[in-house]
Amino acid sequence: MGAKGKVELQDNLKLWYYPPQPSPLYHQAPSPDRFFAHPLLMWMPYKLWKVKLVCPNPSCGGTQLTGAGLHKRARRVLDVDRIYTMVTETLTCAKCKASHVSWSQAVLQQLDLAHRSEFRVIMTQKYACDVRVIRLLRERGLGNSPTRVLKQLRENHTEEWLQRVSRYTTECMGFLQGPGMLPVTFPEPPQLDVVPSCKWLLSVYSQDILARLEDIKAHITSTYGSILKMDSTKKITKKLAGTAKRTALWLTSVGNQHGQILISVLTAQEGAGLDRMASDLVKRYEKAGVDPPVALYVDCGCCAEAAETTKLQARFSGWPQLLVRLDIWHFMRRLALGCTTDAHQLYPLYMSPMSACIFEWDAADLALLREAKAQQLQAQGLSSTDVDRHLTREELALHCRRRTRGVTTTVKLLEELFDVLMGSRGNDSLGVPLFDQERMEHIWRVQRKHVKCIQDPLGVALYTKTGELTKGGVRLPVFRCARGSTSLESFHLHLNRFIPGSSANSLNFQVYLLEGLHRWNQDRRVAALATEKSPLCCYTGDLLHSVKKNYERLFGRKLAPEFCPPARYTGELIGLQYLFRQTGQALQDMNPDSEETARLVEEHDAVVDEEDEGFSELSADPTVLDMEVSPGSSCTVAPSTSSTVAPSSSSTVAPNTSSMLSEAGDTSNETMAVDDQNVPGYQHVDRLAEYLVGLREQTSLCLTNLQADCITELWQRLDDRDKQRVVYAARHQDRLLSGRFRTPKKPSKTPGVESTTRCVLGASSAPAQWPDCCRLVETIFIRLCGLHSAPKRKGKGAESRWSLILRDYRKIRDLVVGNARVRGEQRYS
Repeated sequence: MGAKGKVELQDNLKLWYYPPQPSPLYHQAPSPDRFFAHPLLMWMPYKLWKVKLVCPNPSCGGTQLTGAGLHKRARRVLDVDRIYTMVTETLTCAKCKASHVSWSQAVLQQLDLAHRSEFRVIMTQKYACDVRVIRLLRERGLGNSPTRVLKQLRENHTEEWLQRVSRYTTECMGFLQGPGMLPVTFPEPPQLDVVPSCKWLLSVYSQDILARLEDIKAHITSTYGSILKMDSTKKITKKLAGTAKRTALWLTSVGNQHGQILISVLTAQEGAGLDRMASDLVKRYEKAGVDPPVALYVDCGCCAEAAETTKLQARFSGWPQLLVRLDIWHFMRRLALGCTTDAHQLYPLYMSPMSACIFEWDAADLALLREAKAQQLQAQGLSSTDVDRHLTREELALHCRRRTRGVTTTVKLLEELFDVLMGSRGNDSLGVPLFDQERMEHIWRVQRKHVKCIQDPLGVALYTKTGELTKGGVRLPVFRCARGSTSLESFHLHLNRFIPGSSANSLNFQVYLLEGLHRWNQDRRVAALATEKSPLCCYTGDLLHSVKKNYERLFGRKLAPEFCPPARYTGELIGLQYLFRQTGQALQDMNPDSEETARLVEEHDAVVDEEDEGFSELSADPTVLDMEVSPGSSCTVAPSTSSTVAPSSSSTVAPNTSSMLSEAGDTSNETMAVDDQNVPGYQHVDRLAEYLVGLREQTSLCLTNLQADCITELWQRLDDRDKQRVVYAARHQDRLLSGRFRTPKKPSKTPGVESTTRCVLGASSAPAQWPDCCRLVETIFIRLCGLHSAPKRKGKGAESRWSLILRDYRKIRDLVVGNARVRGEQRYS
C-alpha cells in the first residue's frame, strides 16, 4: 500500500513470486489459502530491466513506449503439474496514443534472446500454456501423442492437488479430536483445475512452431548433397483437410546421401508440376557456390529411347553432368511381377539369386567380416567351419561394401536365372510354376534396357565410413551406403507420423510438415558433418547460435562443433506453398499474432487417435539378402494404385439441388412404393434415379459440392438391398461353344460388359426379363429409354437410339464415379 492508500508497485520487483508455504504447526483452524495458492509470473520487461521499447507503428518514427501500469487482465497458465498466474504491464505511445501489452509479439520481438527466453508462455485467445508442456509434444516419436500427454498432465495435476488436499485435511482433523473441542467449520478446498483438451494442446503446439518458422525454413533450405534421391508418395496427402482437401495428389521429396531432405513439396500433378522445384534446387546450389550433385536416384524416368534427353534430365538442365540412375529395389520389384504369386515356395530363392546377379561383395571387406565372425563363434564355443551360415543381412550391410557387376555380366546372369526357373525346376511341390512364362518374357523384354540404368556411376564414392566396431577381437569398419532411394522410402514412412491425428487444415498441415522436416534433418546432421555426436539436443537454432557465439568468445572453445548456422531463407516454396502456387489458392497468414492465424489454429480440426503415434525403425536395404536364404523368408511386392480427383466446378445445367436436399430430409409425408416384384423402398430408388438422369444435360465435366452432397443424401435413403454392388456372372469358359470358328464375336476382358449390353438391348422389349441387377441401374435405363424414343436425326451416320442412351448413361456414370467427394463416402455399383 502506498502513502495515499492505493496499491502501488514496489521498486525491487522480481520476475517470479512464490506463495508462502503452510505453517509447520497450526494453533488455530487452518485456511486453504496457503495450501492452494499459485505462483505468480510478473512479466514487466519495461519495469524490470529498463529496456527501451519503441512503438511498432511505422508512422510514429520510433517513439519510445512508456509504462501505463498493470494490465487489467491476469492470465492463468497451464504448467506440467499445476496452474500459475501471470500479470503484465501496459505500454503506451505518446504520439499515437496506442496501448500495447508486454506479452504481445510486437513487444517480445524487440527484446534480446536472453531476456525473451524468460517469457516461456505461449498465448492463445482464451488460455495460456507453459512451454515445458509443449516440449513434451515436439519430438514426434513413440509415446508422445497428444492423448498420452493429456493423460499425463491430468495425472500430474490430480496427484499434486490430492497431495495439497491431504495436507490441508490432515491439519484440519487435529481440531476435531479430543473431548471438549468446540465445533469448527472448515472451508472446502478449491476444485481441481480442468486441463484443456488434446486438440487445444495441438493448437498451442502450432503456435510454438509459427514463432520459429523462419529459422526452420532457413535450416531446410541450407541443406545440400552430392548424391540425390527423388521419390513421391500419396500417403500424406490424405490428411489434408479444409478448403485444400483433395487438391494435392502427390508429395515429392528430394534427399541426399546422408538421409537429409533438401525439399519436400505437395503437387497437384507429377511431371511438369515439378519444374519449379527442380529450378529452385539448381538456383540454391548456384547461389551458395556448392558443387552440383553427380548422381540422382529415381524410381522411374531414368532413360529414354535412342539418344534423346529424358524429361527428368531436361527438368534438371542446370546440371548437365548429372547422372540419373534407377533404384535397384524398384528394378527388382518390376522383375518380380512376372511371378505367379509371391507366396510361391521358390519366391525367396528367386529374389536372393537376383540380388547376387546384380551385386558382388567387396572381397576384402567380406574376408575381414568372416574372420571376425569366426573368432566370435570360437569365443562362444561354437564351430566355425561354416561361417557364412551365421552371417546376417544386417552385418553384411553394416560392414561390407558392394558394387554392381556391369551390364554384360548382369544380363547374362539374370537370363541364366530365368532359364533355370522357367522350366520344371521352377515348380513347387504341387507343380505350380513360379513364372507366368508369357508375362515374364514380356517384362524382361521391356526391363532389359534398364540394366544399364542400375549400374554404379564411375568414379563416385557410394560408401562413407562412419565408425568402427570390434567383433571377436577384430576391428570392423561401419559403412553408410548412398545408393538407391531406400532412405526416402523410410522418410515417407515416418512423414505420416509428423502430422498428428487423421486430418489437419492447411495451416496446421504446413507447420507440422516443416517442423518434422527440420527435426529429421537435424538428427542426421552429425552424419553429414562427420563429427562426434554432441551431448546437446536442441532444435532451436537461434538460441543455440546465440549461446555458441557468446561461449566461444568468453571461453575460447566451441560449445557445439557440429552446429552450423543456417543461411538466410531465400523464399523457396516448401510443402503447401508449392501446391497453392499451382492451384492459385493463398496460404493463410503465418503471423502468429494475427487474428486469422489464431482462429485457424484453434479450429481443432485434427482428429487425435487414442493410441500412441510412434515411429517404427528404419527399414533396412531390401536388396541386401542373407548369405543363405531361409525357406520361410518372403518378400512382398504390392503395386501401388493411384486415382485422379477432378476439381469441382459450377455447372450451367443441373437439377434443382436445394429442393432435392430439402425433400430428402423431409420424411413426414413420404409414401411407400414397391416395384414389379413387390419389393418395398422403390420410392427412394426412383428419386435418386430422377436426380441422376437430370445430370445428363450438364455442361460441366464434374459435380459441385452441393450436387455431391445431394447424391450422398439420396443414396443414404436407399434400402440396404439396393446399396449392394452388382455381381456379374463369370464369363470364363473352358470350351467355347458359340460364335464363328468357336470364338466369341466380341471378345472383352472387362467383366460385366456383356451383361450390361444385354441389359440395355432388352430394356424396351422385355424389362421384366433383365438379369438380376441393381434397381437403380434399371430405373436409370428405363428413364433414358423414355427420353430417347426416337433418333435425333435420320440418314447416313445418324445416331441410333441405343447409342444415345449409352452416351447419357456413360456421362452420368463418369460424373458420379469421378467425384472424390461422393466416392469417398459410398461405393456405388
